[in-house]
Formats: sequence, structure tokens, C-alpha cells
Amino acid sequence: MLTATALNYKVGKHYLLRDISFQIRPGELLAVLGANGAGKSTLINILSGEKKPTSGKVLLFDKELSSYLPQELAKKRTILQQHNSVHLNFSVNEVLLMGRYPHFRFRPDIKDLIAVEEAMEVCGISHLVDRSYLSLSGGEQQRVQYARVLCQIWDQPESLLLMDEPVAALDPQYQQQTMAIARAFSQRGYMVIAVLHEINLAAQYADRILMLKGGRKWLDGTPVEVLTPSHIYTIFSTEVDVMVNKRTLQPIVIPKQINLDINRFNSLFYPVAIDHTEVTT
Repeated sequence: MLTATALNYKVGKHYLLRDISFQIRPGELLAVLGANGAGKSTLINILSGEKKPTSGKVLLFDKELSSYLPQELAKKRTILQQHNSVHLNFSVNEVLLMGRYPHFRFRPDIKDLIAVEEAMEVCGISHLVDRSYLSLSGGEQQRVQYARVLCQIWDQPESLLLMDEPVAALDPQYQQQTMAIARAFSQRGYMVIAVLHEINLAAQYADRILMLKGGRKWLDGTPVEVLTPSHIYTIFSTEVDVMVNKRTLQPIVIPKQINLDINRFNSLFYPVAIDHTEVTT
């Protein structure tokens, strides 16, 4: 179980997070939603141990994150960051093996190699195994990084998988695949927390949705409980319609179209008069 209690994070005089508490149990997938600047990435980095809260506690299996040795913690939680920088010319296979570093000292054993092979296959990157990571597209690099973090906990049930904007660079097929893999892990006892901007992906795959606004926890509940027009307007200042998928009973969020007239916001726009007089030569 992961327990966050009264988390605050302050930079100077400004609070990025204020008094956030929640729990996630093995077998749950929690989506974190909120507008830009709501504190989502800060929260993920505190839950991973990358940042220390100004006050409050994060307990992983009743033990504070700061009490874990680095290698011990690496076997119990992994994080897919929003931005992953690799500047050296590693192959895809070498990048995935980095995810297994907490599990071997000098050379990978058969379990490590199996984890790499299976993670590549489920993430759809087996054909890239010998390619240079630096030669890949942004979406391909994202899928490689996803496979790497999965390798880290591949054989560690009830571990914590943290993901910050895991589908941002992906096309719809791989957005669905990414969330389906995360859901499959959660169904086998892993804890998954994913920061998302795609509301309908959260509705489709999450067991619970945590909504942040201004660094505070605003809502925490099932997709049906949380994803209402009034709640979404409160968090995102966006008008939506919410329907229910009759087959899955999951909510579907449909944003209302915004219509703008350029003459109302661009004072330098001067329409050019068109002369319809027929020109003859």
C-alpha cells in the first residue's frame, strides 16, 4: 500500500502542493487529472522519492520512502518521467537492460533477459532492439522508456508504477496500448498511478481518479463519480457533455465546441475587400 499523508511542497513562499492525503492499494490504477500547473508532476516526483515534501509523509508498505536504501526502493517502485534524456548512443536493448540494473551486479541472468524480451514484445518495440535510441522518433523513444521502467518491476508483484504523462507523444493506438498494459499490471496486484491529460483514457482505464486544482486535492472517486460536467468545469474551466457507454457503463466526455470571431480579439486584423468585378483582357 502507498499512503500519502498531509503532503505540502513549497518553493519560496509559493505552495505547489497543499495538504494532500490519499491511499492506493495493490490492484488499483489511479489516474491523476488537473489543469496545467495543478501540481501533478510535483506530486508524482514526491511519491517516487525524487523530491522531498516540505511537510507530510509518503509511506510505501508502511515504511517511509527516505528509509529505503536506493537499490531496495528501485525494486519496489519505478517511474516513467514526462521527459527522459539519453545523450549517448545506446541501443534499445541496452536502454531496457538499464531497467534491470537493480537486480544484478555484473551480468544479467536469464530472468533479466526474459524481462527485457517480454517487455519489448508487449510494448511493440522488438523490431527496434538493435537500433540506436538516438535514431528513434519521439513516440518510439517514449515506448522504449516505458518498456525500460516495466523491466524494473517485471517480476516484482505489488510494486508501484508511477507514470507522468505516459501517452503524451503517442498516437491513439499506442495510447490505448500503454494504458492497457498498465491496467494489466494493476489487475495482477501492482499499484499504478498515472498523470494524464486525456480524460477519456482515465475514464476508460482507471479504477479511481484524483483531481487536483491549485495544488490541492479537489476530488477522489470512481470515474462515474468524478467525471461530471460540473466537476470538469470546476477543474478545467471547460464545458463538456458526459455520456455513458452502454456497453461498458464508463463515462465518455465530449467537450463543447468553442467558436471564436477573429475580429473580437485581433485588433490588427483588417479584412481585405475582395473586388468581384470581372476583369477582361
